[in-house]
Amino acid sequence: RDIAIRASTAGLRIIPASIRHMGTDRSKEILQSMYLEISGSCEVMMETVVDSVVIRDGRASGVRLADGTVIEAEAVLLAPGREGSFWMEKTVSALGLRIQSLPVDIGVRVEIPAGIAEAVTDQFYEVKAILDTPTFDDQVRTFCMCPHGEVTTEYLEQHDILTVNGHSNRDGNGRTGNTNFAILVSTDFTEPFKDPNGYGSHIARLANMLGGGVLVQRLGDLKHGRRSTPSRIARGLVEPTLKTAEPGDLSFVLPYRHLKGILEMIQALDVIMPGINGKHTLLYGVEVKFYSLKLALDQDLMTSVPGLFASGDGAGVTRGVIQASASGIVAARGILKNR
Repeated sequence: RDIAIRASTAGLRIIPASIRHMGTDRSKEILQSMYLEISGSCEVMMETVVDSVVIRDGRASGVRLADGTVIEAEAVLLAPGREGSFWMEKTVSALGLRIQSLPVDIGVRVEIPAGIAEAVTDQFYEVKAILDTPTFDDQVRTFCMCPHGEVTTEYLEQHDILTVNGHSNRDGNGRTGNTNFAILVSTDFTEPFKDPNGYGSHIARLANMLGGGVLVQRLGDLKHGRRSTPSRIARGLVEPTLKTAEPGDLSFVLPYRHLKGILEMIQALDVIMPGINGKHTLLYGVEVKFYSLKLALDQDLMTSVPGLFASGDGAGVTRGVIQASASGIVAARGILKNR
């Protein structure tokens, strides 16, 4: 409560949420357990490309694979995840379904000494803070906090770009002295623009072009309008956990509007994480989240095509693995209800 009150003085809204931290180190074990549970009652087809949804008599009746094989079904659930957002857009457009563009989330991964965030992470583990920025009134949020974690890269094959991410382990192995998390700026686009995914991948591609991958910059260097160099990074008080990041200048990559929102968020967070607004804080770029379309769905997550359901981030229903998993349960109940 004390943290939420202090946050409100800086214009921050803290969203309370219980977190069950799985940890990167346990993900393989948990996913394997899920696979064994599912495969016991159905066939799981890995690395199988779905080309289109089959519609018969106005109802979804299966899918057509890239090799031409048709798999018949009473219902079809589309859940491609963020990485499948381009596929989702192509698939639903071919069906003539009405879609609504969502804000594209673009930002940076922040890395600080773990002690700066401990007052927050000890209480929340992952604090979810939202700021409506003073300058542009954009919504900026924190995401995917990794106490004592590592900054990592993520290759998005569908977009052919390398972005930044982060993780932390559950059992303490690989524990670092740093904490990292994302600051993401949500930008709404209006007509006639209809390609927020393309916009996000273009910005990530700029970072790849300038640095050959992910860029890293000290906050102080960004504020003073200069690029970070290897020597400046080495003199800093925060040792980068992503050793392959190239020191550079994020102002050549991110639009001014995004940079301004990120800086205003960091300034606001300093109220609950004293020291984060210091010159040694590291910013990695860029981090992009692709879930930028939303289907018109009913309460059972069924589309306007009977028998065709959608769930998860790729369908614009959710923004995170916890919500996505819950939406899968909602869709499953909807499928049973509408049989």
